Amino acid sequence: MNYTQNKKISQITESTLIIGIDIAKHSHVARAQDFRGIELDKYIEVSNSIEGFN
Repeated sequence: MNYTQNKKISQITESTLIIGIDIAKHSHVARAQDFRGIELDKYIEVSNSIEGFN
């Protein structure tokens, strides 16, 4: 049996910040949550352009 997933889960502590990023063709969306899965703030949307890169 492979315990890789359990090892990864055990590395998440109270000080862990989890960032989720959805990369899309025209705009990207990111959000942050704590170790319990509670969203810390509303999501951030960044356009896929030179303005969004800067």
